[in-house]
Amino acid sequence: MISTVLDNRRFRSWGGQILLLGGFAALLSWLVSNTVTNLDARGIRVGFDFLWRQANFPISESVLPYNPSDTFLWAYVTGVGNTLAISILAILLSTALGLIVGLARRSQHPLASGVAGVFVTTMRNMPLIVHLLFWYALATTMLPAPRQAYNPLPGVFLSLRGFCIPSIQLDGISIVLIGLVAASTVLAAFLGRRMVAAGRLELRHPLIALLALMALVAAVLTLLLKPGAAVSVPEMKGFNFTGGLRLSPEFAALMLGLVIYTSAFIGEIIRGGIDAVSLGQWEAGRAIGLSERHTLSKIIIPQALRIIIPPMTSQYLSTVKNTTLALAVGYPELGLVVGTVINQTGQAIESIALLLGIFLTISIAVSLFMNWYNARVALVEAR
Repeated sequence: MISTVLDNRRFRSWGGQILLLGGFAALLSWLVSNTVTNLDARGIRVGFDFLWRQANFPISESVLPYNPSDTFLWAYVTGVGNTLAISILAILLSTALGLIVGLARRSQHPLASGVAGVFVTTMRNMPLIVHLLFWYALATTMLPAPRQAYNPLPGVFLSLRGFCIPSIQLDGISIVLIGLVAASTVLAAFLGRRMVAAGRLELRHPLIALLALMALVAAVLTLLLKPGAAVSVPEMKGFNFTGGLRLSPEFAALMLGLVIYTSAFIGEIIRGGIDAVSLGQWEAGRAIGLSERHTLSKIIIPQALRIIIPPMTSQYLSTVKNTTLALAVGYPELGLVVGTVINQTGQAIESIALLLGIFLTISIAVSLFMNWYNARVALVEAR
């Protein structure tokens, strides 16, 4: 009986994993218990009750509304919001720039491929911290004072205080309207795709139909809700600009450094994925009369995605983790907020544990999404 169970390969596999997990849990429990005991012996409080105390420190800029009278918990949430905003923007912009770089590397034009090659080689061999410090020094030393700000376009100003542009101020009804239009568009796209797949709907131009539906829904909701919006233009008052949208030098330096550095890696990933598709696919596209652009978009890219996505997932995860270097230029992302909270409260273990947990959660979410998308574009083999 025992030998039969032990000879079972599945039992050995699961049993080994359960024993390993149990041993790790026991070790972790011992470390936590020992740490708490030693800290209590030295009169150091342990726990997360500090999260509900008043923070009493400012955050220079944030995506979410924040006030020093808010709790430490909301300070953490604000830091997470900044980290997510930077991560999403950096991933989107670096992917777009990386696509251009990757295509330029494959160009038959010697100047385009040469410039792209120099860009990739230079950017990849410079540490990210050097990129950030370079752009931050450029933004804080080379630009003029606010009163002598560059004005390349009406309402656009560039100075030591940052990049000021016009913005649209929306009221609550406008925000609700945008949410309803977005939700209805996603629902319509999902249902339309299901109907097309089932053969109950035929659309020659699905994108045009979707845009028309968005415009129709927006027009109807606008008539019903009557939202209000106003354009805010930056104006010089006193020693600084008021109104509009201001992008700080810290934010600009962080975005430029992250996007330029990451796009060099993404460009090589895209170039490698396209080059991995056999030349016969290009010849097949030409044989049926497709242009180079249509061959690339309709035949090559869909096949290259199966090669591009796995390394791209790793690069996206690295981009999320690289946002912690924002503290080098003073942008208040999660790492800087955690450091400030530790200085204020002394709760280092709890704060670091929260930092690790939050980044682990974000990384797992990115991995799950990319794995899902990878499964969507993967080849299905007949069995």
